[in-house]
Amino acid sequence: MIITDTHTHLYAEAFDEDREAVIENAIANDIKRFFIPAIDSAYTDRMLQLKEDYPSQVFLMMGLHPTHVKENFKDELLHVETMLGNGAFCAVGEIGIDLYWDKTLLKQQQEAFRYQILLAKRLKLPIVIHCREAFDEIFEILEAEKGEDLHGIFHCFTGTIEQAEKAISYNMKLGIGGVVTFKNGKIDKFLNKIGIEHIVLETDAPYLAPAPYRGKRNDPVYLLKVLEKLSEVYEMTIEQIAEITTENSKNVFGI
Repeated sequence: MIITDTHTHLYAEAFDEDREAVIENAIANDIKRFFIPAIDSAYTDRMLQLKEDYPSQVFLMMGLHPTHVKENFKDELLHVETMLGNGAFCAVGEIGIDLYWDKTLLKQQQEAFRYQILLAKRLKLPIVIHCREAFDEIFEILEAEKGEDLHGIFHCFTGTIEQAEKAISYNMKLGIGGVVTFKNGKIDKFLNKIGIEHIVLETDAPYLAPAPYRGKRNDPVYLLKVLEKLSEVYEMTIEQIAEITTENSKNVFGI
């Protein structure tokens, strides 16, 4: 069985003390593919080192996270474009809009999101979307840019069934992680109405640990808890869910 974590920040400082043990434990538990989203240029060297250490298991994205869109965002976008030019990245991400922390830079976030979508189209890469309290703003840009050349993952999907269907209409898979195990997560109530062919698995480690680890550091091995929940939701075996969602990840990333 091969399980794919389509979104994990294994380069984060939270793993500095035990990164190797965390990764080896995940691999020993059949989690053998790790897709690594970018945040900003400060983390690029850490990401490249991670790829060097685990060349067969780790696959890197490149992008500017919306919460890191600051006054210097154009310099950051130039870094993203330069890095993507070397061809070592499997997606543009994570990108998007986040209005939870700060609404004052919405215009800049929109500009950065659109710019990175255009980069992805030009390079024929998928995008991985971060959306927090910004579904309308995200959908407005996706509507303008939609087409056969736009596809990817709606990371950490937490919306309604209507929003799920809309995201899928833009050729997006839904990234499902720890939230599906939360008592107030809500998405488990309708997820079985969404075809499993539209789902990929993720942890967002070290963030958003599933129950019963909620509030603690998330770990790629906790993806097994997400699998258990999806097995209940879809009334399928864990092995079936793992196989289908890994195949879905291959369809997105081409890896």
